[in-house]
Amino acid sequence: MSQSKQQANQYDKIFRENMEVVLPGIIKYLLKLDIIESEELPDDLQHTKERRPDLLKKVKDASDKVYVLHVEYQTKNESDMVFRMAEYNIMLQRRYRLPVKQYVVFIGSAKPKMVTAIVTEDFQFRYNLVAFSSVDYKIFLKSDKPEEKILAVLANFVNDSPLEAIVTILKEIKSISGGDLSESRYFNQLRVLVQLRKLENQLDIAMETITKFFKEERDPLFRRGEARGKVEGEAKKSHDVVENLITELKLSNEQIARIAEVSIDFVQKIRADLAKKKKN
Repeated sequence: MSQSKQQANQYDKIFRENMEVVLPGIIKYLLKLDIIESEELPDDLQHTKERRPDLLKKVKDASDKVYVLHVEYQTKNESDMVFRMAEYNIMLQRRYRLPVKQYVVFIGSAKPKMVTAIVTEDFQFRYNLVAFSSVDYKIFLKSDKPEEKILAVLANFVNDSPLEAIVTILKEIKSISGGDLSESRYFNQLRVLVQLRKLENQLDIAMETITKFFKEERDPLFRRGEARGKVEGEAKKSHDVVENLITELKLSNEQIARIAEVSIDFVQKIRADLAKKKKN
């Protein structure tokens, strides 16, 4: 199996595992639909060939319209996507005798450029193309579900650097993951998804930052330390995190201060100390 096919299978596995949990957020924030009822539909469409849609639901919206909601997740621009969606549409209409609303959700790092309509003399068809990168990543971080918080890495970081955003996402997942086993599962899923944004290096640095930030808090000796020891421990921890961010990445003092949760003066002092050491 090729590496690209293997990766596509990994992405597909994550979305299928988490689908029921993350679907309300995707429908609300990405598809911008007001669904009040949904019913699972079989995903095996077999007439002349077998097709398995990524997501298939019979839904009713707030205006009482009932239709089939069909969603496909796409990591790359596919030249024949419009024909594939048209095939799905005809098969779904034939099977369920209901209107069909279709979306391709683009989760790749490039811009979606796929043709979305077929218009000929005797046939007209279109589907909706939406990109995760069009949504502010902090919208997904508002969720109380770690599966939904993970999706933030596919969204738009707006004014935050990739490292700032990933550190924020990691902290959010860590705060509600409910134990080391769950935390490990969600971090592993995040590691797969960051490949779609080509942010593996930033994730490695963010993970190191997070590990340094939390490891003393797990240490019983640190927790039992006196107030002075705790303050010194926090200062040392923050110092190490800031020093690592300065040496590893070309970030501004303001960006580092936000990531490490320290003052800008603190960052400036460490940067000055590092500059002196370099001269010596």
